[in-house]
Amino acid sequence: MSPAAQPIEVLLVEDDPGDELMTREAFEDNKIGNTLHVVRDGEEALDFLYRRGSHASAPRPDLILLDLNLPKYDGREVLQQIKSDEDLAHIPVVVLTTSSAEEDILRSYKLHANAYVTKPVDLDQFIAAVRQIDEFFVTVVRLPGRDQ
Repeated sequence: MSPAAQPIEVLLVEDDPGDELMTREAFEDNKIGNTLHVVRDGEEALDFLYRRGSHASAPRPDLILLDLNLPKYDGREVLQQIKSDEDLAHIPVVVLTTSSAEEDILRSYKLHANAYVTKPVDLDQFIAAVRQIDEFFVTVVRLPGRDQ
């Protein structure tokens, strides 16, 4: 495996079991063995990132895939918290959501999202989109703290 294709730790923040399953499938179909961690609401996402409670031994993710419409804290609040914390701000966050509303897109970028991807409704297109995100951040982008 080339240094640029080292497996990474990915945190998926997603409350929809169907979208979680499709994301898992996209990761499993890829040849690179990235580790996908899943949390189902904004509060659990922050617990994972701050290593609280049942997530005390959680790894620091190299990439976060964040849905906007979440219970407890929504994705916008989670994104704002991540990007305002100097220990977390360097982690790339890809907003992966059903919303194609211009206000959501603009607000996400104002909160320093690294990318905004609208979830395709079609299963094959959804898997292809997640695969492209995964491949981009593993093979193209240099991530902080990675020996590349």
